[in-house]
Amino acid sequence: MLNPLSRHWWAFLARGLCAVAFGVLTWVWPDMTVRVGMVAFGAFALANGVLSISKAVDSWEEKDDRWIFVLEGLLVIGFAIITLFAPRVTAVALLFYIAAWTLAMGLMEIVIAIRLRKEIEGEFWLFLAGLVSVVFAVLLLLFPGSGILGLVWALATWAVVFGVLLVILALRLLGQVRRTKASRPA
Repeated sequence: MLNPLSRHWWAFLARGLCAVAFGVLTWVWPDMTVRVGMVAFGAFALANGVLSISKAVDSWEEKDDRWIFVLEGLLVIGFAIITLFAPRVTAVALLFYIAAWTLAMGLMEIVIAIRLRKEIEGEFWLFLAGLVSVVFAVLLLLFPGSGILGLVWALATWAVVFGVLLVILALRLLGQVRRTKASRPA
């Protein structure tokens, strides 16, 4: 039987592609205003949260760890709502929002990867994506005075790296799906 997480390879792919698109757009327009940046980040975070929850809801009975996906999704959606409905928040507050979100999400991704290490192939990529998020959050917290442009570049870089790692995970899971389907008797 195919692991429910493997069946949802597309959700990891969608999250990864959203992250890469967000990162590339941020690199292309680094001089965008903080408000536009916050709206873009809020939209990205909202999509990320909804996709996390969709993984848990789709096969609720089959997943023992579904609460982790729901918690991650709710945390991300909460940060997205704060970002979208408080656009005049200072750049420093935005920095701490993003640091808290990436730290929480990164820790959740690491927990998920550790718990699923015997169930899926390629869990290392999910662990590495979580680790990248934690390192990014720690750097934001250690150097908050670097300015919003530094944050924009750091956020763009993190989003692209995180997104690429999730795309790699999605492709590994898709390979697992294809191998499982090919090994079934006709």
